[in-house]
Amino acid sequence: MVCVKESIWTRQQKAAPARETLTREQIVRTALEALDAEGLAGLSIRKLAAKLGSGATSLYWHVPTKDDLIDLLIDEVWGEIDIPGPELAGWRSGLLLFAHSMRSVILRHPWLPEVMYTRPSQGPNAMTMGTRGLALIDAAGITGRNADFALGTVMSFVLGNTGAEVATRELARRGGQSLDELVAEVRDRTETIADPIMRESARRRTTGDIDGMFYDSFNYGLEIVLEGIAARVKA
Repeated sequence: MVCVKESIWTRQQKAAPARETLTREQIVRTALEALDAEGLAGLSIRKLAAKLGSGATSLYWHVPTKDDLIDLLIDEVWGEIDIPGPELAGWRSGLLLFAHSMRSVILRHPWLPEVMYTRPSQGPNAMTMGTRGLALIDAAGITGRNADFALGTVMSFVLGNTGAEVATRELARRGGQSLDELVAEVRDRTETIADPIMRESARRRTTGDIDGMFYDSFNYGLEIVLEGIAARVKA
């Protein structure tokens, strides 16, 4: 288990040499592009240095380890999520927008589900996201530990639902297929399922507009989560 004290956010950063022109922002931006294109397997300090036209030593002044780089990348991605204030949208519409924005961000950065729980998120964007998310929960009338639980439930649903979608899309990509081609193969195999109830369920999930199916599944599950929060508020 990684200790919190090992986070790049709590460790004092060393001053780079005066001649050093590379910045942490440049490193993060380039690493994010590489990670989105190649996935975690293609990420290394040396490969990143080559993309930047710099030596690995220069990168180590700003980002001492690969784990530190992942910390920075996760926080950079959290900064892309839109979370409206409760005074603008109300708690329910605000959480709805938050969840959809988080889904969009995960789809843009499909490596995120694989790493987001492997390191403590203590960066400034993570703190802002948590603060704004809890403000929406507080506006619903849920406070204390239950507010933490409620926000965690929304985020866990988004990650779980979208993570499954990402896994399917990545499976197609690695196989050199379109999503429709992969799903067509799966649909053909569903005919071999002996149980008639599960066979029909599999047909429903592999027929028609697959992108629309993913979106509808997300919306339906999210509404259930928000209805559950609303029911707790009323109770």
